[in-house]
Amino acid sequence: MMTNGVVHANLFGIKDWVTPYKIAVLVLLNEMGRTGEGAVSLVERRKLNQLLLPLLQGPDITLSKLYKLIEESCPQLANSVQIRIKLMAEGELKDMEQFFDDLSDSFSGTEPEVHKTSVVGLFLRHMILAYSKLSFSQVFKLYTALQQYFQNGEKKTVEDADMDREDGEKQMEKEELDVSVREEEVSCSGPLSQKQAEFFLSQQAALLKNDETKALTPASLQKELNNLLKFNPDFAEAHYLSYLNNLRVQDVFSSTHSLLHYFDRLILTGAEGKSNGEEGYGRSLRYAALNLAALHCRFGHYQQAELALQEAIRIAQESNDHVCLQHCLSWLYVLGQKRADSYVLLEHSVKKAVHFGLPYLASLGIQSLVQQRAFAGKTANKLMDALKDSDLLHWKHSLSELIDISIAQKTAIWRLYGRSTMALQQAQMLLSMNSLESLNAGVQQNNTESFAVALCHLAELHAEQGCFAAAGEVLKHLKDRFPPNSQHAQLWMLCDQKIQFDRAMNDGKFHLADSLVTGITALNGIEGVYRKAVVLQAQNQMTEAHKLLQKLLTYCQKLKNTEMVISVLLSVAELYWRSSSPTIAMPVLLEALALSKEYRLQYLASETVLNLAYAQALTLLHMAIEPILADGAVLDKGRAMFLVSKCQVASAASYDPVKKAEALEAAIQNLSEAKNYFAQVDCRERIRDVAYFQARLYHALGKTQERNHCAMIFRQLHQELPAHGVPLINHL
Repeated sequence: MMTNGVVHANLFGIKDWVTPYKIAVLVLLNEMGRTGEGAVSLVERRKLNQLLLPLLQGPDITLSKLYKLIEESCPQLANSVQIRIKLMAEGELKDMEQFFDDLSDSFSGTEPEVHKTSVVGLFLRHMILAYSKLSFSQVFKLYTALQQYFQNGEKKTVEDADMDREDGEKQMEKEELDVSVREEEVSCSGPLSQKQAEFFLSQQAALLKNDETKALTPASLQKELNNLLKFNPDFAEAHYLSYLNNLRVQDVFSSTHSLLHYFDRLILTGAEGKSNGEEGYGRSLRYAALNLAALHCRFGHYQQAELALQEAIRIAQESNDHVCLQHCLSWLYVLGQKRADSYVLLEHSVKKAVHFGLPYLASLGIQSLVQQRAFAGKTANKLMDALKDSDLLHWKHSLSELIDISIAQKTAIWRLYGRSTMALQQAQMLLSMNSLESLNAGVQQNNTESFAVALCHLAELHAEQGCFAAAGEVLKHLKDRFPPNSQHAQLWMLCDQKIQFDRAMNDGKFHLADSLVTGITALNGIEGVYRKAVVLQAQNQMTEAHKLLQKLLTYCQKLKNTEMVISVLLSVAELYWRSSSPTIAMPVLLEALALSKEYRLQYLASETVLNLAYAQALTLLHMAIEPILADGAVLDKGRAMFLVSKCQVASAASYDPVKKAEALEAAIQNLSEAKNYFAQVDCRERIRDVAYFQARLYHALGKTQERNHCAMIFRQLHQELPAHGVPLINHL
């Protein structure tokens, strides 16, 4: 059988077969052996040695591409290889025969050029053996394929030369030797040998895990996998990579189909059972059920996941497989983490994982426990101590992936507790660590989920401080690192939509904010409903907003989503304020404050106190303003200073004329500071309120010029923005 110049009998029945590309590699090896040490510099020889492994393990590439790779390492040798291949392709069949006969001389002598057991030696022996097994007709077909391979390479070389002349100084970007397999390289090759297929699968699997952007696109990768499976349907590893590839595009049917085929082929080929007998068969079955449970859980099919997990537990118990049972226990927690007693299951899982020497599972269990305790309102110092213990496990066992997850977890915890400075520090620490760490095969381990989470936090923190240009740069970097079809793209999509929504609301463009709600809802239903209520409230549709908030409050209380419960309560209280019902708002705010204190959510507690301070004046305000100015968003800093000004004006009512004038001057200065904060986030609606209030104060002080200036600013903004449903002076 012959396909694309590849002569082979039974696919994967032998380790390798001869192709025109491999003949070209053999010519390169032969020329390297014939070239004296003085003819090639030490640097060039080192580059050639680094080039060899990708050439031997990778798929077949075009001759022009091979020439370029050799030329980048040693131009002199590239010219020799090109001449040698040309003489062989333009000569006769006996030239190729003579070439293979001469290859055996590489192993002869007391000091042979190549050792038989080396990587190059094994490759040469495989090629010589494969060539010797060919019949005469197959040898003739191989020579014909070599001639065609040479002609195509020459044609491509001429085309590239013409393009270089047309483009002048334009040069092709130099590629690293250990980069991932490019689509054009795969498409030009025929069926892969077993070694090439294994290398291709392992490389693509590593890229999908660590740097998805460098892997083949989902469609191209699936095409190559289908080509592999066409020649060998029982190739289990190809089915598993197909499963991972289908997960990228959220294809539940195809991913389930590929996963089941993987374990079926694993059992049929006896890959698990050769050394373990029946135990290998049972091991495949229980891990098949476990992986199926994880797959269903990923797609939200919790009932099917629970059934598959029960099956895995049953088989593992029959086989007394404690490692598999530990994985099942971890997934039991994932499926039942909303239950009140789930922490007991998790603690038991961590203890068992440590007992059986499973540091990866133990660390994940500790981090899940920390996350659960954070939502339960435990103190930050206890959580950080627990994460420190897990970090010791990571460094001890070199679990670099879990180190990244741990730092991302710390970033999220500090943000949850309202400590933006600490969150920023942790996020930058993670980015610095990843920028220094490089894996093999040219993979930068900075395209993982933890890296995406840290960058999203960084973008939101910059947006909160009014640095929208910096936030935009971070999001642009996220889009480059995680294209829309990648599995972690939803993280930056939601982050981008939320930042755009906040900017639209600050700018008074409620119609634009309303159009963004659909996208947010598609990515996060709870967040989308909450923001829809915020838009309705801003558009003075109080009844609809109140109904939506009440439904959302009930749902979040059921899910025990405390952070969102407090946010909803604050929105309900603001709705009551704007409806001129402050007495009804007080119990709602007190409930929000109690929850914030109980769960130690400092930032939300400060925001709640800020709302209460509107009714309770300066005493409460001093409790809230320091955390707001230290870690709060720029918008909240402006609101705090605006409220301070209002309180100063209210308290100055009983002062004598001299002290009252001083108090009003101080209030005007605080209003100017508030206006600067609002200007940073382009919140023109609140700038309008500040201008109105400043104009009133300047009028009271008899400063006509300043009053007229503020009145003009107010009028301009009032004509551009929609009016409030309540008096401006009463709006927080």
